[in-house]
Amino acid sequence: MPKKLSQRMRNWIAARMDLPQDVIMDLPRITMIGQIHIYIENHRGLLSFTDRELRLMLKKGQLLIKGKAFVIKTILPEEILLEGKIDQVVYINEEAGG
Repeated sequence: MPKKLSQRMRNWIAARMDLPQDVIMDLPRITMIGQIHIYIENHRGLLSFTDRELRLMLKKGQLLIKGKAFVIKTILPEEILLEGKIDQVVYINEEAGG
């Protein structure tokens, strides 16, 4: 059974093959248009949603978005489009064991 690639190996492959790091390293891709739209790709699921807060699970950690008048325009298994007034985008890093 193949082992997982190390972080160093993933970086090397991304550089040599000219691939985007988000693809090789399984990172979220976040695209914002001003304070009114945020599009997140490569998330692991919706944890919570209100008209003032959205929380997504990532491969490592969580993404917290705070603001006002939030509406989910599109939601797919690994993509989400949120509209409203975005005030904060916070990455919450979860370390193993705590």
